Amino acid sequence: MTELNPYEQLGVTENASFEEIQNAKQNLKEKYHNDPPIMESIEIAYDAIIMQRLKLRQEGKIKVPEQIRFPEKTTEIKKPSLISNNPNSQKVSLWLGNLLDQPSRQEISLSGIVFFLLIAISIFNNNYEILPLLLTVGVGTSFYILYRKQKRFWRSVAITFITFIISVCIANILFNLSISTGLNISLGSEQFATLFTFCFLWLVCNFVK
Repeated sequence: MTELNPYEQLGVTENASFEEIQNAKQNLKEKYHNDPPIMESIEIAYDAIIMQRLKLRQEGKIKVPEQIRFPEKTTEIKKPSLISNNPNSQKVSLWLGNLLDQPSRQEISLSGIVFFLLIAISIFNNNYEILPLLLTVGVGTSFYILYRKQKRFWRSVAITFITFIISVCIANILFNLSISTGLNISLGSEQFATLFTFCFLWLVCNFVK
């Protein structure tokens, strides 16, 4: 069994879906549960396939399901620790894992370029009438990035809209506080709110699933 490549070891093709690979692994483990060497080779083959697909995903060649984007966390759960024995901690970890994302450098860079250009235009353009248009572009970019991850339209709309409202409110509060404390801000309130919103949208669209 070890002379075969990882896909042949699990009895699947290289075009097999993640669910098919999981099912094949589970069926083999049930069949050879009394044979430790074969069980070990099954795990090695499965890990090799997962790592290969993660590498292809980082290169932008395939879309890997969310279930296998953080294999190192699955390994950490198996290690005995005080946190793993706490049901509440497990629920929090699971919730964070389902909420937070780990984008690639390419994803961060591409979105960063877009928002950097929006911020630059907001700062160096004294025409405040263009700010609503820039905000529309920023909100649209955030929505597109969120929607591309899981293809859930209304969830992406809700996250983008809530992020926009919260960031504008926080920006106005911070601006008023800075004025009341005597801090000298060279930007107007609308510019400050726009810049803060762009930064907040960039963070959310990259690091939230």
